Amino acid sequence: MAFDEGLAVRLRELLADRADITEKRMFGGLTFLLSGNMCVGITGDDLMVRVGPDGHEAALSRPHARVMDFTGRSLKGFVYVGPDGVAEDDDLAAWTAGAVAYAETLPPR
Repeated sequence: MAFDEGLAVRLRELLADRADITEKRMFGGLTFLLSGNMCVGITGDDLMVRVGPDGHEAALSRPHARVMDFTGRSLKGFVYVGPDGVAEDDDLAAWTAGAVAYAETLPPR
């Protein structure tokens, strides 16, 4: 599956200062891992965001967010954000910052 290259460029710019971020192709798209833990990614033209189990319901209440159901089952702690939800740089930065903050709480892999 292809992914939105423009969104990838924008994420790379947001994460450029972090030496602990790597990129990996997975979930049919592109993911960004912090110390080996997935934090944010792109599937098609959707942003994939790791919000953690405790942040799941709050994330789903935000505009353009929906359940991540990549395998046909809901993946608790992850959400998809549609293109309209990240069209503005401030919105993409907020989603990304939240994903990074959650990933920072996890032990390195």
